[in-house]
Formats: sequence, C-alpha cells, structure tokens
Amino acid sequence: MLKTLRNALKTGNATVAYPFAPLETVPHMRGKPEHDLERCIACAACAIACPPNAIEMETDQREGTVTWKINYGRCIFCGRCEEACPVEAIALGSEFELAVMAKADMTETCTYTLQECTRCGKPFAPRKEIDYAVRVLETLGANEEAEEAIRLARVCTACKRTADAEAAHASALTAKGGK
Repeated sequence: MLKTLRNALKTGNATVAYPFAPLETVPHMRGKPEHDLERCIACAACAIACPPNAIEMETDQREGTVTWKINYGRCIFCGRCEEACPVEAIALGSEFELAVMAKADMTETCTYTLQECTRCGKPFAPRKEIDYAVRVLETLGANEEAEEAIRLARVCTACKRTADAEAAHASALTAKGGK
C-alpha cells in the first residue's frame, strides 16, 4: 500500500482540471462547424451532404433571398459539410462546448440574395453562386462557348428552355427553307 501511495505521489495528477481549466484540443478535432459567410456561395452542397439534415437552405422567392441555416443540436460533427464545400466556407473547429439555455441559440443563419434572370427578372439562384460560376467560366479563356455560357449563367432555366425551343424552331424552319 505504501509503495502504491509513493508511486501515485511521484506520478502526479492523472486527470485534467477541466472544467476549471480549458481542455487542450488536438488539431483537426471534430468540433462545431464554423461557417464563413463571406466565402460561402450558398450552393447548398453542405446541406445536401449533411446526414442528420442539420443544415438547411430555404428559398424565399417573394423576398428574393435564400437562407442558410444550421442547427447545432442536430449536428453529429461528421465533417461531411466540410468535405462537400467547393470553396472551403465551412470547417469543423475546435469548439465543443455547445450547451445553451435557449434552444433557439443552437442555430445560426445567413441570408443571401438571389440572382434575377436577365430575361424575365425572376429570382432563380443565389447571386454568389452565379458569380462563382462566372469566375470559373472566365478562367477558360475567351472563346465562343465560354462567352455563351457566361451570358446564359444569369438566365433562369425556364427562359433557357424557351430560348432553346425558339432556336430549335428557327433552325427547323431554316432547314425547310422557310423564314
């Protein structure tokens, strides 16, 4: 017994002082997802990848906005959102103490504006996502296909369908010799 006591005193404390002292975390710890609203393009890749549906995207056509929302109470800290994000706008941080008094404090929201169609004026996609797509297309260089894709990036799918139908009809008339 004396030998065990002597070894215990020599070894020192085997436990940590948590919660009275901050707990050291390791790099790449799977803590609270940190969302960078400046980098986010509101593409919803994180929401699609989230197994417990902790991340949601809600579109309000009347207001012309899309709202990104995360519920930390549902989050399982799996990191799928971080893997799916094409612009690294969400990453798991080291914060893990998420206890709150009010359930409403377990959510975080960000609102983004929707791009209006250049033809019909209706909002159809997050403006930041369209701007990102245009920047990617611009890296392809100046060619006809890239310029056409850039022009069509700001057109909604309904107007694209109408334009395609009109072009197909005009092409069919030209092939038959009509006007």
